[in-house]
Amino acid sequence: MAKFAKLSYQKDGLNGELAGFFKGLLENDAVDALLVPMAQPGKGARLTLVTSAAHTSHVDPFAPVAAVSGAKIASSLTARPSGRRLAMVLRPCEIRAVVELVKLKQVSLEDVLMIGMDCFGRYENTDFARYREQGKTSEDFLESARAGKTATPDFDIIGACRICEFPVAENVDMRLCAIGAGDGGVFIEALTPRGEQAMDKSGIKAGEAPAGRDEAVKKLVAARTEARDRQFAEYRSEAGSFEALGDRLAACVNCYNCRVACPVCYCKECVFITDTFRHTGEQFMMWADQGGTLKMPNDTLLYHLTRMTHMSLFCVGCGQCTSACPNDIDVMPIFRTCADRAQARFGYQAGRSVDEEQPMAGFKADELVEVTGQVK
Repeated sequence: MAKFAKLSYQKDGLNGELAGFFKGLLENDAVDALLVPMAQPGKGARLTLVTSAAHTSHVDPFAPVAAVSGAKIASSLTARPSGRRLAMVLRPCEIRAVVELVKLKQVSLEDVLMIGMDCFGRYENTDFARYREQGKTSEDFLESARAGKTATPDFDIIGACRICEFPVAENVDMRLCAIGAGDGGVFIEALTPRGEQAMDKSGIKAGEAPAGRDEAVKKLVAARTEARDRQFAEYRSEAGSFEALGDRLAACVNCYNCRVACPVCYCKECVFITDTFRHTGEQFMMWADQGGTLKMPNDTLLYHLTRMTHMSLFCVGCGQCTSACPNDIDVMPIFRTCADRAQARFGYQAGRSVDEEQPMAGFKADELVEVTGQVK
């Protein structure tokens, strides 16, 4: 059974209480290092690797921003284990991406204490800076989000978050619970023996579970699922042909930012940056001759279709692809809509479990027989 402990932030503020919790983890030898969102000079907040308890005072886990996917940082820190016990504080979509990278041998959880946080969504980096310019804090965001208000007069949380049906982190040792936690606090939930041990060492005391949490989570999931299904239907009706898809992607300049930002675009070497796509002038002239003109760069649609085919089974809907596009192409709905169909075809859900084999990672004689024509 899960253990809960309440952090009330009437005295030191939310981040002050959380700083005390994380400081306890480091001081009392629960972990050797901590990866956690931390306020930066100016108006930013970034994932930060902390090894000294003296430097936990600026933690800001609920800051509504994610400059990069934490899954990519997790890969950098654990693909070749350091031998140090690491607590990672990540959003649900980041943890789901971590799960997929574990299966691809690009993340190791052997020495990791995984701490998830409830997520009401995030702003784009520039919008978050404007939010801070208005004097707003993470506490302000949580209180507004609990009331169902994430939009300001000028901006809202990103589109991916508005249709994300996974606001609560799974596959974790501990959770920072804000949904249904009531006013004036958050709860820390320990879900595994490793999490319970860490809670005990942190110095915080276990107490009652938050009343009304389950109902609040269900309400938020239902609202986001309805919004997701509505957007999927709209997108399929508006971009259901190559011509319509080409129009949506017309501003693409093959910068590959979406590939770099995607936490589950996992190849160490991408085919699009190899000699396969370094064409000669003679080839370009030949293709131009076929129709009299050739749009340059010429591989933009092929690039996105290849990425869709390659990783739609693993898409976790984090929205980093849209955030990374310099030309404001909303790439996320393309991939989420495709991933919805692709994952359903295999009865698979990206990030659901580290024990669930990825589709097409192994041979199954009785799979897709209606396509292959095999006789059972």
